[in-house]
Amino acid sequence: MSNHALAERHRLAQLLTAAGPDAPTLCAGWTTRDLAAHLVIRERRPDAAAGIRIAALAARTQRVQDDYAGRPYEELVRLFRAGPPLYSPFALPGADEAANTVEYFVHAEDVLRAADDWTPQPVPPGRAEALWRRLPMIARFEAGRRSPARLTLTHPDGRSLTVGPADAPAVHLTGEPAELILFTYGRGARTTLTADGDPDALEALRHVLPLPSER
Repeated sequence: MSNHALAERHRLAQLLTAAGPDAPTLCAGWTTRDLAAHLVIRERRPDAAAGIRIAALAARTQRVQDDYAGRPYEELVRLFRAGPPLYSPFALPGADEAANTVEYFVHAEDVLRAADDWTPQPVPPGRAEALWRRLPMIARFEAGRRSPARLTLTHPDGRSLTVGPADAPAVHLTGEPAELILFTYGRGARTTLTADGDPDALEALRHVLPLPSER
């Protein structure tokens, strides 16, 4: 059985190492050091990680993250590469694969695509299929609730899914599962997707979820 989360963990650790601690990322305001600290506290400090999702706890999470960001960068990358400790929820059987395959893929691309000269890296077919299987839930949660348009996301092989307001104008996005995943997480400006639809709907969508720009 493939462990896509583990493969993406190692890829992300390699990208962080190669980029160094002060490189930009696609996470607004974060350098690679900030991203590495986030990854470490997410699985090693469950007492502080709740603020990643719960706004009322965000200040405490930020304090802990800032503290970790002050550690040697090599230590942060080493801790992340080593995987979750036994007390972490992500150490439960199946939890890492279920929760982190997409998480680590997106953050790896946050490092890779922040560079001006980025080029997409090939995604192994099995991992691409794993991303596609996760896309419906993520698209509804991350993009469907915010989109002013009715979005149809289409795989190159013709498979598709539709999310967003049923009575809104339609926008069609076509691309590999990796590119569609990145769009739903707000990284669409740095994807190779193609987008078409009602011009007004496309313009409204750009203000909420970025679309590919000319490269």
